[in-house]
Amino acid sequence: MAKPKEVHLYGRVLISGYIRAVTGLHIGKSKEGVTIGGVDNAVMRDPLSNAPYIPGSSLKGKLRSLAEKREPTAVQNFNIGRDVTIHICKTATDYERCPVCRIYGVPGQQESSAPTRLVVRDVFLTQNSKDQLRDADTDLPFTEIKYEAAIDRVTSAANPRPLERVPADTVFGPFEMIFSIYGPEDLRLLPKLIEAMRLLEDDYLGGAGSRGSGRIRFEELTVVAKPVDKYMELAPTLRQVVARDLDDLLGQMAAVKSMVQEEIRVPQKEAPHG
Repeated sequence: MAKPKEVHLYGRVLISGYIRAVTGLHIGKSKEGVTIGGVDNAVMRDPLSNAPYIPGSSLKGKLRSLAEKREPTAVQNFNIGRDVTIHICKTATDYERCPVCRIYGVPGQQESSAPTRLVVRDVFLTQNSKDQLRDADTDLPFTEIKYEAAIDRVTSAANPRPLERVPADTVFGPFEMIFSIYGPEDLRLLPKLIEAMRLLEDDYLGGAGSRGSGRIRFEELTVVAKPVDKYMELAPTLRQVVARDLDDLLGQMAAVKSMVQEEIRVPQKEAPHG
């Protein structure tokens, strides 16, 4: 069976803004190389600045997970290692109907392989948050240690475990998400990304979310429409929509859709199934 038809790149929608940690945030790294006396639940850090950051893979993976839960047909059917299973459309026909695979991508070896619509960059601490955390009396550089304990229901014995977290009210950014437009159907998928971001705000990012960590909020958002012919201009004039937060952006979605359609001109064709 043939792969999905690859279409021409018409432009990109650039979504940027800031991510505020409403509660402590723990995005963990591998436990390999933990030293005696070290933290066994350490956070990801930039090796150059030693400051915590949000990997783009963690942010995109969480958005995908929530999008899969949102779509009733997105069953977990593809193992990506370490007992982690995600949804992947196996055929081109299924792919054409699936917003999850079209937005977040599928492995290249699949019959349904096609260009990934969404790219998510790593997100680093703002300079202001770096300065505030340097001045704060934190347990480790830029981070705090939260002590948790598993309690035996019979003996009440506690097994304490330290968890390294970025403190609440820390701000990361600017984040950048790049949403590519390859055809008219992609214009209909953009609101699905905004929906996943709203789902994330009521969920959690990183680890220990059910125990209080990982609540985040998207702030100071900017959506820019960049048609492909602007890439050869040195300082292109680009239209944008600015919003305080996701609720504000949702209220302006009609303006966002109009801007994208007018700036990124995609030849219209019959809408896909689903």
